[in-house]
Amino acid sequence: MAFNSSDTAAFKGVWVFCEQREGVIMSTSYQLLSEGRKLANDLGVELCGVVLGKDIKEDYLKALGGYGADKVYYCNHELLDVYTTDAYTKVICDLVEDKKPEIFLIGATNIGRDLGPRCAARLHTGLTADCTHLDVDVEKYKAFLKTTSTIDVDNTKFEDTKNLKMTRPAFGGHLMATIVCPDYRPQMSTVRPGVMQTAPYNEETAAKTVLERVDVKLDASDIHVDLVEIKKSAKKLVDLVGADVVVSVGRGISSDPKRGIEIAEELANVLGGVVGASRAVVDAGLIAADHQVGQTGKTVHAKIYVALGISGAIQHLAGMQDSECIIAVNKNGSAPIFDVATYGITGDLFKVGPMLTEAIAKYKASKA
Repeated sequence: MAFNSSDTAAFKGVWVFCEQREGVIMSTSYQLLSEGRKLANDLGVELCGVVLGKDIKEDYLKALGGYGADKVYYCNHELLDVYTTDAYTKVICDLVEDKKPEIFLIGATNIGRDLGPRCAARLHTGLTADCTHLDVDVEKYKAFLKTTSTIDVDNTKFEDTKNLKMTRPAFGGHLMATIVCPDYRPQMSTVRPGVMQTAPYNEETAAKTVLERVDVKLDASDIHVDLVEIKKSAKKLVDLVGADVVVSVGRGISSDPKRGIEIAEELANVLGGVVGASRAVVDAGLIAADHQVGQTGKTVHAKIYVALGISGAIQHLAGMQDSECIIAVNKNGSAPIFDVATYGITGDLFKVGPMLTEAIAKYKASKA
C-alpha cells in the first residue's frame, strides 16, 4: 500500500532522531527524548529513538531508554558511518513510511537543520524549524501562554485537539508563533539545543528498552555525493548550553565595550563560568555569535546567571529565565531584568562587576 501522509489516523507514536558523531550519542538527543517522553505520555503512545550509524555500542543505544525511550530503532550500515544527506534521508523516510509515527523530533543542529527539511519534503508533510516549546495537551498549552504571552487565554477559544503545537521565534525573535500541522503526518519539528531540559537518567527504564535492529536497504547508488575528506575546525566555541555559570553583558557596556567584556571575563573566571551576551552586543560586532543568549541565540539553564547591563528584553529573558539563580546589575532600577532576578543590584556594572569579582575571590581564598 502506498504511503499516504494525509491518512492521519494511520499514524501513532512519538519518535526522536538521536544524532551520533563517531559512535557517541549527542546530548541534544537526551534533551529531545526527555521532552518526547512528556508528549508520548500526554498522547498515551510509545516513545522511540532512531539511531543511524555503524557498529555503535549497544550500551549507548540501551542508555537512550534511561531518558525515556521505550524502543530504539537502530539502523546499522557502513554507509551510515558518516552523515550524508542522501543516505540518512532515504533510511529515515523508509522507516517512517513503514512504521508511521505521528510526531518526529529532530535537534536543530547542523545535521538536523539539513536532514529535517529533506525528510519533510520527501514525506510530503510539514516541518516547523527551530522550536523552543512543544505541547499536545490544550490545557498545558494554555498554561504556557498565560506566562509567556499577552493573549487573553481565558476568553480565547482553542480547538481541543491532540495536534502538536510547535512554538518558535518569528520576525527576528520579536514575536513567538505557534504552528500546527493538522492534515499531514508525521508532525515534524527541529528543536533548538539547550531549550528542553534533560530528565534524570533512569537505570530501570534503560534496562527495559527494546532494541530493534532495522533491515537497512541502502547502497552506493542511493548517495549522489562523494565524501572526499572531513576537516575539523580548530576554533573553540563557548559552551553556553552546558555551562553551570554564565556571565552575560548587554548594551550597558557600550560606553567602554572592551573593558565591559574584560569585567565579564574576570567575573566568569573567578566563578568558573563562561561569558554570554545579549543580541545587541553580538549585532554590534563586539563579541562572537556563539556567545549570544536569547530566542535567536542559545537557551541556558545555568545554576548561576549574571546579567551585567542587560535591560531584560523578552527575547533575552526567553533564553535565560529558567536559570536557578539570576543576579542582575543595571543602572535602571525599573529594568525588566529585575522582574526575573533572584538578586538585583542597581548600579554601574563598571563599578559593581569588579567589586563582585574581588569579593568572590577573597571568599574563595579564605576557604582554600
